Amino acid sequence: MAKLIKIVLDSTSGFAMPGERKISTFLNHYSYQVARRNMDAFAAVDHIYCDGILLCLFFRLLGYPVERLSFDMTSVAPEVFADAETRGLSVALVGGEPGVADTARDRFLERFPNLHVVFSHSGFFNGKVDRDAVIDQLCEISPSIVVCGMGTPHQERFLSDLRAGGWTGAGYTCGGFFHQTADGGMDYYPAWMDKLNLRWLYRIYDEPKLITRYTVDVFGFLRCFLRDYRAFRRKSL
Repeated sequence: MAKLIKIVLDSTSGFAMPGERKISTFLNHYSYQVARRNMDAFAAVDHIYCDGILLCLFFRLLGYPVERLSFDMTSVAPEVFADAETRGLSVALVGGEPGVADTARDRFLERFPNLHVVFSHSGFFNGKVDRDAVIDQLCEISPSIVVCGMGTPHQERFLSDLRAGGWTGAGYTCGGFFHQTADGGMDYYPAWMDKLNLRWLYRIYDEPKLITRYTVDVFGFLRCFLRDYRAFRRKSL
C-alpha cells in the first residue's frame, strides 16, 4: 500500500484546522493494518496522521520527521475545541456505545463551556436506514466540525459518506476518545506516562483485552509496513 505511506508523508506539512474543511484521520500500528485492507473507506480522507508512537518511530528511522498527532487531550483535541469555541463553530459528536458521546460532551463542556455542541449520537446504528437517517440529519444541521469515534474503517467510511451526502465541514476521527473521556475524564492518561510515550502501556492496564494489539499484532504491522515502504520507494524512484 504505497498510497497509504504517501498520504501519511503528505500530511506532515501541518495539522488541518477546522477552517480548512478537511477530513483528517489518525492511525497507529494496529489501525494501519486495518486501513490498508479497507482503502475504499478513505475515499474522502484528506490527511492521515500518525497517532501511535510506534508508527512515528518507524517513519523517523527511515528519515522522515513524522510528528505524533492524535485526536485526544494529549494532542490536537484541545486545540480544535479551543478554536471552535473562539470562533463559534458548531460541533457534532458521533461514536461510542449509546450514551457515551453524551457523557463525553458533558465532560468537554466542563473545560470548554462555550463549545457549541449541536449534535451527539452513538456509533451504533439499527441498520443502514438508521445510519442514513443520521447522515441526513447531520447534512441538514451542517455542523462546522464532526468528530467521529467508531474505529477504523467505520469512522473513515462514515465521514466519507457524510461528505458524499453534501456536508462540507471539517471531520476528525478519534477512535476510542469518547469512551476514554466518558470513563476516565478529560485527563485520561497519567501525565508522566504521556510524557514518556507510554500511553500504550496504560491502555493495556485500563483495557487488558488490548494486550494482543500491543504485542502479537506488532509483528504483523512490521511485515505490512516494510512491504508498503519498499513499494513506495520503488514508485518514488
